[in-house]
Amino acid sequence: MNRELLTQSYDFELPQDRIATHPASPRDHAKLLVYNRATDTLSHARFYELEHYLPKNTALIFNNTKVIKARLFGIKESGGKVEILINKPLNATELHAFIRGRVKVGMKIIIDDELSALVKELLDDGSRVIEFLACEKVLRFEELLPYLDRLGHIPLPPYIQREDNEEDVKEYQSVFAKHEGAVAAPTASLHFSDEQHKRICQNFSHAYITLHVGSGTFKPVEAQTITDHPMHSEYYEISPEAKKFLDSDQPILCVGTTATRTVEYYARHQDETSGEANLFLHPNNRPLRVNHLLTNFHLPKSTLIMLVASFVGLDKTLELYHEAIKNDYRFYSYGDAMLIL
Repeated sequence: MNRELLTQSYDFELPQDRIATHPASPRDHAKLLVYNRATDTLSHARFYELEHYLPKNTALIFNNTKVIKARLFGIKESGGKVEILINKPLNATELHAFIRGRVKVGMKIIIDDELSALVKELLDDGSRVIEFLACEKVLRFEELLPYLDRLGHIPLPPYIQREDNEEDVKEYQSVFAKHEGAVAAPTASLHFSDEQHKRICQNFSHAYITLHVGSGTFKPVEAQTITDHPMHSEYYEISPEAKKFLDSDQPILCVGTTATRTVEYYARHQDETSGEANLFLHPNNRPLRVNHLLTNFHLPKSTLIMLVASFVGLDKTLELYHEAIKNDYRFYSYGDAMLIL
């Protein structure tokens, strides 16, 4: 079988100290590896130098989703401790969530004197359907958000291996975050400072899409063949401004894998500017519309490294990752960046 379709082919050894547990400071001082496919050359830079590498006629597409404080701690009425990780809304009042601690349908979890969660359904994959109540009134998702802001925690990825703190409230959020709903940050966006974002927007065509990143983004590919992986879905919206660019022939640079998946889903479903996107990009399903990619360095055997390979192929992806490891790049959500031209 083609090596590019085997999950094991996307494995690589990463020293533990290369996993970034804190953001670069300032955020735009992260390293930037630049790979030019046309010339097959790579350069090492800093993120604040990004503008020097962007093709002048390119339109940048940003994901303006905003991370919610999706991690909550509560107590069952019987007294046992419970941890809730909200994944995404299912409808106006019900949410898909993961719960650490044994729960049953109909069980109430006390978050504080006012807020509680009710377990509505136990799903086969171990996840749960829940709804939240304030003073016994069922909350709509938009009504829940102020409670999450007060009582919740930033849902840092598990590989960061520490509790969230006040720094994360600011740093695990892009400077252009707008629409609340993500439980993981679109990490390529985290490198932009306010000043750099404004500067780029003044000098380059740009637009925003929204894709609310779910916890499925961290789910490893467990199938031996990548095409057997059941891809997660996430809610997206494409703004009218972004649609104009996507319907044109102007070259597109997507800021992050989430913007890329949204644009490419639209390229395959052009009558749908909002809904659930579940597109899996890999070397056998290459981009149709996105010309350039700005991204971080991702986990082994993840759909995200496979997305990178959809742009440059498996062998070049592994070569670039080994180059990054050799040059002390930091990996994953708070890590350094790569620009593929």
